[in-house]
Amino acid sequence: MQNCSIYLASQSPRRKEILERAGIRFTVCESTYEEGGLCLPPAALVEELSKGKAMQAVVPEEDCLIIGADTVVSLDNQILGKPADEEDAFRILRLLSGRSSLVYTGVFLLKKGKDAFAEGFHTVTEVCIDELSDSEILSYIRTGEPMDKAGAYAIQGIFGKHIKGIVGDYYNVMGLPVNELYRRLVLKNIISL
Repeated sequence: MQNCSIYLASQSPRRKEILERAGIRFTVCESTYEEGGLCLPPAALVEELSKGKAMQAVVPEEDCLIIGADTVVSLDNQILGKPADEEDAFRILRLLSGRSSLVYTGVFLLKKGKDAFAEGFHTVTEVCIDELSDSEILSYIRTGEPMDKAGAYAIQGIFGKHIKGIVGDYYNVMGLPVNELYRRLVLKNIISL
């Protein structure tokens, strides 16, 4: 049972799917937050971006919970965002080939109205990718899948066959650490057991 309305300040179909599969009732809402211009370490960056999305969410209710989230991939402390074009996707995937990288997802919870609170957290997952040939990278890029993904890949999609292993939360790599989120919602009495 939920004790208030929940809004997801994200247009990500993957985050929507994760929450739906977890059985959490929510509504997707728009955020007027403009990303960009921040030069922070990965953990601080995803926490700041998720906070911005939640704080500038457009919701019709005074008493509700807003969830903001953002994900980045980091290799050697360099943030690998969404590719600008196919050439950029190739560059990113070439960098990740045969390496382990870190996926950071920041989540910000903003409770408005009764029992208001605001808190953020981040989760980190290590992802190990196969050594990829240029033809494998080009073939993957032709699918179109990497073009709107942080790090230019989707672990749950076609690219999954190139993932050697992960250390940490699989759903974090998809874009939302649902276990940590669920535990916090229960602890804050947003969801009752």
